[in-house]
Amino acid sequence: MKSLFLLDGMALAYRAHFALIRSPIYTSKGFNTSAIFGFTGTLIELIKSGNPSHLAIVFDTSAPTERHRIHPEYKANREEMPEDLRSAMPHLDRIAEAFDIPVLKLDGYEADDIIGTLAHRAEAEGFDEIYMVTPDKDFGQLVTERIKMYRPGRKGDGAEILGVDEVKAKWGIARVDQVIDMLGLCGDSVDNIPGVPGIGPKTAEKLLAKYDTVEGLLDHVDELKGKQQEKVRDNADQARMSKLLATIQKDVPIAVEWSALELHAPEQSKIVPLFTEFEFRTLGKRIFGNDFSVQEAATDLVLMSEDDEQAAAASSETPAGGQLDLIPAITFKKLADVTHTYAIADTTEQLQRLCTELREAGSFAFDSETTALNPRQAELVGLSFATKAHSGWWVPASSEALDALRPLFADNSITKIGHNLKFDLAILAAQSCPVDGPCYDTMLAHALIEPEQRHNLDTLAEDYLRYSTIRFSELMPDAKKGSPLDYSSVDPQALADYATEDADVTLQLWECFKPKLEESGQASIFYEIETPLLPVLVAMESEGIRLCTETLEETGRVLEGQIATLKDAVYAAAGREFNLNSPKQLGEVLFNELKLVDKPKKTKTGQFATNEQVLSSLAPKHPIVADLLEYRQLSKLKSTYIDALPNAVDPVSGRVHTHYGQVQTATGRLSSNDPNLQNIPVRSAQGREIRKAFVPREGWTLLAADYSQIELRILAALTADEGLLTAFREGRDIHTATAAKIFEVDADTVSRDQRSTAKMVNFGIPYGISAFGLAQRLGTVSRTEAQNIIDNYFAQFPGIPGYMQAQQESARAKGYVATVCGRRRYLRDINSGNGTIRAAAERNAINMPIQGTAADMIKLAMIRVHHAIIDAGLKSRMLLQVHDELIFDLAPGEESALRQLVTGGMQDALQLACPIEIEIGTGMNWLEAH
Repeated sequence: MKSLFLLDGMALAYRAHFALIRSPIYTSKGFNTSAIFGFTGTLIELIKSGNPSHLAIVFDTSAPTERHRIHPEYKANREEMPEDLRSAMPHLDRIAEAFDIPVLKLDGYEADDIIGTLAHRAEAEGFDEIYMVTPDKDFGQLVTERIKMYRPGRKGDGAEILGVDEVKAKWGIARVDQVIDMLGLCGDSVDNIPGVPGIGPKTAEKLLAKYDTVEGLLDHVDELKGKQQEKVRDNADQARMSKLLATIQKDVPIAVEWSALELHAPEQSKIVPLFTEFEFRTLGKRIFGNDFSVQEAATDLVLMSEDDEQAAAASSETPAGGQLDLIPAITFKKLADVTHTYAIADTTEQLQRLCTELREAGSFAFDSETTALNPRQAELVGLSFATKAHSGWWVPASSEALDALRPLFADNSITKIGHNLKFDLAILAAQSCPVDGPCYDTMLAHALIEPEQRHNLDTLAEDYLRYSTIRFSELMPDAKKGSPLDYSSVDPQALADYATEDADVTLQLWECFKPKLEESGQASIFYEIETPLLPVLVAMESEGIRLCTETLEETGRVLEGQIATLKDAVYAAAGREFNLNSPKQLGEVLFNELKLVDKPKKTKTGQFATNEQVLSSLAPKHPIVADLLEYRQLSKLKSTYIDALPNAVDPVSGRVHTHYGQVQTATGRLSSNDPNLQNIPVRSAQGREIRKAFVPREGWTLLAADYSQIELRILAALTADEGLLTAFREGRDIHTATAAKIFEVDADTVSRDQRSTAKMVNFGIPYGISAFGLAQRLGTVSRTEAQNIIDNYFAQFPGIPGYMQAQQESARAKGYVATVCGRRRYLRDINSGNGTIRAAAERNAINMPIQGTAADMIKLAMIRVHHAIIDAGLKSRMLLQVHDELIFDLAPGEESALRQLVTGGMQDALQLACPIEIEIGTGMNWLEAH
């Protein structure tokens, strides 16, 4: 079969870069390879799963196109390409060359147009399948029965393939060619295609259903009413132009012979040196086997094991058709290749056999299949179990099955193993099926062993077991993201295989990770902190917190008034109205009309730069800038919290249930999402008002317990600096005591400004604040004066610079730093040749042990307090963890008991050489209690 894959190179490069933006990949020399790594991984996965006969990668060039002539502002609102991505771009061509894949580009034409032209030509010239590999929705206009969109999968999911029906459903249109009419009306903010103001997707869908095309709508504009008629009539030319801009060309004059796009087996001798140069350890091992090493010369590598060589010989006998001859290295075993015994326990007899097996084994891995990813909305479809490799059970959900399994889950002598176990525990809790006994999560284990790698089950199976799992997209190819899953049409045996395989793989991974936890020194963190924390988080997430939407609405009304006042102030200062949210219009006002600076900074696209950093530097020059910054802050506050939080209220419980993540941060701190309650601002008055909306149950009170200056106390303990320790031991105000030392005055005479400076230094030092940074933050001292303050601080507290130097030296020698409890953060950039990257790693070497110890400490406190509340028989419940603070629903009559056990649990969580203080408050809302 002739199948052509056309890759949108730029879109895939951006996708790869930003997929790793929170944990970028660097070489030991400090070169960011995130885009190269992700791009290469996508390429390999595409060849492996798509099996193309012909393939090409298509890129844009920097030359302007016809679209820029039609609309000079086309794509003008795009952020400039990140420097790390720009540096990586030339190497994508090298990767393509190593894989013997042609790269196509042509000045004056976008990659979209080249792909459209080649796809159209390939269909006319007899190709069976043509796939446009891109995440860009605009390509939907090109889809036919043989031309399809191919969106690479994310986070272990399979690729999404969009044909005619999928495109029509996604856009709500009758024909795929109406994609350009949709864009003509709605516009496209990504490409700065304006469309018709005030017309969104839903309105456009209705208009096209009635009038078919943009031209049809304009011919009948008199039938529209009110403002809609006015907007369409006034923007008719803009709608026509927008449609033209959105139309992908199919007649680009590019000469390409199909034979030049045939996929041939690449030479390993070309690929290995690149993987060595970019230090692709994991990717190299996945392709070339565990003997791959970036330290060795490519010619010395043992690329294949004996089994791999046999597989290579077998693969060489397959008919020619573009298969990649690296297949022996990147092909993993699948379920069909493994002798396995998966049974379905759907009778009483089978259930009894399963229960006997689980009890006699003394431990089992399990997984749950549900109709949704939110435990509060999900229905249980069934459970899978495994007690030994390549063997397992699938149990369809029923009251009989749950009754039989409850005693096993509740048996504290039986070990339970899962992957992303918090979800499964929450699902079982909703089924009144509590889980007791040791519970081990392979996702948490791997996050401690390899914190910078991906932790999803599919990837781990490939990396550690050389096994490719059944993808969910194979089981339910028509599943819509975010919609409830309907398993009624899924073949029962296929579902049993999919589910049981997950339990089987999880069990095998646990056997692999157990010794690695010991080898990596992370066993105590896993067994004493992360694992006992699981049921605590499940209970907190289930409990949720009450939100007073009336309070939020009132805060929103106040904010709206403040935002309107700021807009008026900006308009008055500018001398005219304009779109404050348009970087282009804002730049025109600030730099062409008000002329705030002689030589304003510009982005790569030629626009004036108006980001927060630029505006902050201009604040002293004109009052309009301060108003603009406050306008942005309040607008973000309103959209992110005021408008969004009410949508997070669970319709059944009437409460907000955030989800905590244990593996998302490098320091070990918990993350919060759906919604994120840890980022609610507390420094601004408006931000603090949002906390008023979080309230207790009717008749109850909120109690908030906060570690007082915990990171400074940990710093004092780690540095053993006598000056800091003495100040804390004597209960002095630490910032006043610091100011007295660095300004050499009596504590009684320390001024407010001196205390503020000392506070800035105290909090800045652990993060490696420089003289320049301190001067900027204070705003009242020169860089020289700031350096003098820092030098004097170090002179008065000599234990601190000694600690900082020792941490950096230790990190250079070991490659990692650790918390008091032993949690590690690997700093692979600590010896980087890039000064900026190395400096960031050096700062992490100093502050991670401090931040990480604080994270370990509050996790240990949560475990202690949770069990203390249960043991004491209190009704009060722990609701939230936000940074160094715990928030509780305080039942009537329990304040004294709760204060006592919370204080004890938090103070005794970790023994340090510095006294620990807990600040506790109560109130009728979170702000009042804090």
